[in-house]
Amino acid sequence: MIQIIQQIAFALLSFAAIFLFSKKVLEIRRNILLGKDEEITDRKNERWRNLMLNAFGQKKMFKNPMVAVLHFFVYAGFIIINIEILEIIIDGITGHHRAFLPFIGGLYPIFIGIFEILALLVLIACIIFLFRRNIVRIKRFNHGELSDGWPRSDANYILTFEIVLMSLFLIMNAADQSLQSLESAHYVQTGPLWISQFIQPLFGGFSETALIGIERFCWWGHILGIFVFMNYLPYSKHLHVILAFPNAYYAKLENKGKMNNMPEIQQEVLYMMQPELAPAQTDASAVLKFGAKDVMDLSWKNLMDAYSCTECGRCTSACPANQTGKKLSPRKIMMDTRDRLESVRQNINQNKTYQDDGKSLLHDYITVEELRACTTCNACVEECPVSISPLDIIIQLRRNLVMEESNAPQEWNMMFGNIENNMAPWKFSPDDRDEWTRS
Repeated sequence: MIQIIQQIAFALLSFAAIFLFSKKVLEIRRNILLGKDEEITDRKNERWRNLMLNAFGQKKMFKNPMVAVLHFFVYAGFIIINIEILEIIIDGITGHHRAFLPFIGGLYPIFIGIFEILALLVLIACIIFLFRRNIVRIKRFNHGELSDGWPRSDANYILTFEIVLMSLFLIMNAADQSLQSLESAHYVQTGPLWISQFIQPLFGGFSETALIGIERFCWWGHILGIFVFMNYLPYSKHLHVILAFPNAYYAKLENKGKMNNMPEIQQEVLYMMQPELAPAQTDASAVLKFGAKDVMDLSWKNLMDAYSCTECGRCTSACPANQTGKKLSPRKIMMDTRDRLESVRQNINQNKTYQDDGKSLLHDYITVEELRACTTCNACVEECPVSISPLDIIIQLRRNLVMEESNAPQEWNMMFGNIENNMAPWKFSPDDRDEWTRS
């Protein structure tokens, strides 16, 4: 009877966890699709290569090999270890124990042993990362927008959570091994496991009832922890665990220095040069908008970038404007974009559709001073380990400032006037510019 109650409770908890996670994921998908359409379907082979190298292989992180290896342990290890969740779910629903053992046979302890080694590596790496963040206090983790509050705490919560989950996994297996040695019913023989066998002596002298209690506590703690982690993920910067893969696939493949022209401007110039091509009638209700003022004016890829940001700060550390004391922080640009998106999400949830709240990404979240500090050098794009482009958002917002609000420094306006009148940034006409060659 107790076993049946446990199976029912597990099934209900699993359904609730998956339902809540799916609901939030669909909201994030809806938010991303608020962005303007952008077709990214070219060069598929290169895109798959980027996905494997940059998302799973974490190629860019290997500029710092030690940190890259530790991060790979956490990232790949955590994903691979969670293959075991399939067995736990089957065990929980069916009431069996180690359901895969009869099918895998002698390979089973090898697989579990590999999982245990990965679990130990994840545990060690997370401890080192906590030490770097809170004792060594690496500057990019404790500076600017991450100096205090939720963003800083979020990383500590996740690292601590992973330490707890990996510890529960290893202790569960160690208690299981002790129960196997007692030939306890329900606990089938697996043979020695590679890491937990060294923890097993700690349970010497424990009664069978106590060992079952420890094993069940760790089993339930591990799977419930996974469910909690799964539902915490969409609210955390660690959503990049999922979105890094599509974000790397859809990353820009052109040279980083290439900027996309605005079709609306090209069209207007064409009509100016060849008026006969201009349409006879125009739709008065179709108001052209240049650049981006709010998140809905950005592309869906820009919005996916915002949700994919790891907040690692490599972009900001590499930014020359930030290094010279300017207010610009590419990491803050991405965090502000995501914060604005979340505000829009809440607005839609409350009103069923978006109701103008009098706010916008430009001005209310990202200031003019930040945008003007950008040198468009692409250092932030080059450094990002998950193929995010803060520069693309900056350019779109800056275009809106200049072309919609006529908000530009005097020096820029003088240059714009010279280009318009003299076809060059200088105040001299084309005939005057080569006068020095005749003097």
